[in-house]
Amino acid sequence: EVQLVESGGGLKQPGGSLRLSCTASGFTFGDSDMNWLRQVPGKRPEWLSAIKKDGGALYATSVKGRFTVSRDNAKNTVYLQMNNLKPEDTAVYFCATDEGFRGQGTQVTVSS
Repeated sequence: EVQLVESGGGLKQPGGSLRLSCTASGFTFGDSDMNWLRQVPGKRPEWLSAIKKDGGALYATSVKGRFTVSRDNAKNTVYLQMNNLKPEDTAVYFCATDEGFRGQGTQVTVSS
């Protein structure tokens, strides 16, 4: 059974930083490209970043230069380092495989 468990969300002031983690099980993590997305209630999920199995990274324009994706295949974990957070970054963040498996997500709230 594929499982993805996100953690690391919380409440931050604008300009702050957070590092999200997503730990995977039930599939060969090292052979899988992984994605980070976020969703605001009532809106469709927004794709943010992908990290290929070879470590290559892609970013959406909205987060490029502020967010950094990385992975540790030994820990079956993908990370999203988020810097210079803005109120519009408030959302539920989740990781997902290219096949469409996704976790429950972790809430990020950016507010003063």
